Amino acid sequence: MKPRKRNKKIPLEILAARRANREIEQLLHGDGFHARTRVRKSKKVYCRKRKHPTAEGLLGVSGE
Repeated sequence: MKPRKRNKKIPLEILAARRANREIEQLLHGDGFHARTRVRKSKKVYCRKRKHPTAEGLLGVSGE
């Protein structure tokens, strides 16, 4: 006997709520992916940017 296929349809109210939530989030944060939580960086790990805050990478100054 074949297994019975289940019909899993999501109600329109839930779909509308998800779409509205997604649109509100895009208005607040802009398009694209935005992480909700960030990994905390350890102070024990060497980072030249933290040691030399005038480094090119931090200020965005090109070496031209």
